[in-house]
Amino acid sequence: MATLKAIAERVGVSIAAVSRVLNGDATLSIADTKRKLIFDIAEEIGYKTPRGRAVAAARKCRIGVVSWYSDLEEMADPYYLAIRLSIERECLTRGFEMARLYLRDDGLASDSAQAVDGVISIGHFRPEDIARLSALSHACVFVDSSPDERRFDAIVIDKRRAVDEALAHLYELGHREIGYIGARIVIGGHHVPDDRESACRDWLEARGLYRPGHIRLGERLCSEEGYLLMRQALEADSRPTAFLIQNDSMAAGALRMLHEAGVQVPREVSLVGFNDNTISAYLEPPLTTVKVHVDYMGEAAVGLLADRLETRRDICKKDRPPDAAGRPGKHLRNVTEDDASRPPPLPEAVLFCDFPALRHARYAPNLTDIPPRLHPIFSARRFFGKIMFDFLLKLN
Repeated sequence: MATLKAIAERVGVSIAAVSRVLNGDATLSIADTKRKLIFDIAEEIGYKTPRGRAVAAARKCRIGVVSWYSDLEEMADPYYLAIRLSIERECLTRGFEMARLYLRDDGLASDSAQAVDGVISIGHFRPEDIARLSALSHACVFVDSSPDERRFDAIVIDKRRAVDEALAHLYELGHREIGYIGARIVIGGHHVPDDRESACRDWLEARGLYRPGHIRLGERLCSEEGYLLMRQALEADSRPTAFLIQNDSMAAGALRMLHEAGVQVPREVSLVGFNDNTISAYLEPPLTTVKVHVDYMGEAAVGLLADRLETRRDICKKDRPPDAAGRPGKHLRNVTEDDASRPPPLPEAVLFCDFPALRHARYAPNLTDIPPRLHPIFSARRFFGKIMFDFLLKLN
């Protein structure tokens, strides 16, 4: 029977936790693997939220969702996993049926034999794959890419502006030797420059700070690759004093390499990641990272698709996820702290929470910097953060 209790028993969590996940409660602390499992089981047994059942009674719609990442790649780099889970949650809320689509060399595969009314594509795709996807429905939405603004709706982030703000932050702290660690995007066997890499090069060149040897590119967006690329950077003749890193998974690996090499962060080297994954706040010190609103991206993608199906409009729309100020946000923590001018500590209420108040906040480097009654929380936070980090490395 499709009930919250049935899902809770299979996942091994409380009924309340299942309800909060399915209703999009972002304040719930739960592992991404269990969050994903809850949505998978809800889809498998056909469970819908009360709002979803009401909407479904009025209009039944079937959405195909395809990601350019495999399930294993999603676990190593949870950015696209978070977007997909947000899409699944919004489909569940609206009462839409969802089918997973899989790209293969010989065509498309689906976990269902039924046709779809619309398609949401997450990531970057080859021209032949785009043709296959668009053949399924006139309603196609791309998330994190915009292959053709004249034909498809898209949800994208302004990566160039976000990179400019992140590099400006490092520049304001006095850094002039700034490096970049990232991975090449491969589409159809060809390397395509990532917007973050291109924006970083342009920003550095405009200020006469570009050093070719300070750009390190690998093949995968994972922690293991970040670890290896940082090791290469440390072995080079000259070393940047700060790095912009393409995503938080790579930044986690780079941070571990710095720890093993005895390099003090941020005293000797500063880091800025990208995406603001859950793990970024559990590293030591917590990672400075560019905030990307993945929940908004998933919800907006479903909203655009629903609008196109309802209105059958021909004009394409492109949406960008904002933050409270209407632009890409940053969580600026101690990984880029200016040691000469340390800002005051945060109020106790937000010291261990990933709220907007963490912007421009410093991370307490030892127990003497926080109230004694919070020591057990702080110690547990470091302990579980290390467990999460080691787990991600083992996945690679």
